[in-house]
Amino acid sequence: MITSMTGYAAISKEIPQGSLALELRSVNNRYLDLLFRLPDEFRPLEPDMRELLGARLARGKIDCRLTFTAYPGAIQRQRLNNELLHELRDLSHEIKSVFPNAGDLTLSDILRWPGVLDSDRVSFSELHAPCMELLQATLHELIATREREGDKLKLLLLERLHRLRQLVLDLLPRLPAMLTGFQERLLNRLQAAGLDEKDERIRQEFTLFANKIDVDEELSRLQSHLDEVERTLQKGGVAGKRLDFLMQELNREANTLASKSVDSEITQASVEIKVLIEQLREQIQNIE
Repeated sequence: MITSMTGYAAISKEIPQGSLALELRSVNNRYLDLLFRLPDEFRPLEPDMRELLGARLARGKIDCRLTFTAYPGAIQRQRLNNELLHELRDLSHEIKSVFPNAGDLTLSDILRWPGVLDSDRVSFSELHAPCMELLQATLHELIATREREGDKLKLLLLERLHRLRQLVLDLLPRLPAMLTGFQERLLNRLQAAGLDEKDERIRQEFTLFANKIDVDEELSRLQSHLDEVERTLQKGGVAGKRLDFLMQELNREANTLASKSVDSEITQASVEIKVLIEQLREQIQNIE
């Protein structure tokens, strides 16, 4: 299955201590980039969460946001940290002895000071298992959304591939007539210039130039690359980097095709081929 790197999932879970909510957002990225937004007391969870996400996801920028709302009875009333209060008082006196004009600490300053207010928090050990279970469920939903998006991308890519293949197939039977027509026009110009087309040097130059404008090899390689793109899409799995490489190869052949063209039909077709390849490339940037 082809998987997109774009997805979203959010699940909440009620536990005896309160309400847990976890949100996963995923966008395209060259590698796997995990960003965690966790409450401070949940920071010890990050290594386990990182390991779980890394085992199931290969690419994408993943934003993981966890929130916890405790029930009123789960946390007792707040109380002052008297030891820290005395330290703040001593520090304030020491600073004012050096800077007499320094302002006093306000009540608001003191209450906002980290650690001044203590509370009996819910034990982290009690929340570890529920959090990991919630992450498992949310990750499952995220992968499902990425797979659904991947199915849509696959259909879109196959449509573009069909159009590309048709352009190549339409050009192949026209090549002999295109070469013949160009040769006739060139002969007419040689004759109009009073040159003998049977001259050995002119014949050699003529043959060399005819080989340079022959695009049969480019069209064959385009077909081969298109076949490989379709095989990769049908095989599924982590295919984004492989498909991106194939787009580069397709684009290289399309550029060569355009540069060798001496026929308006080939020129027009090569422009359309390049446009379709660019459309494919843009969509493939979202594939894992």
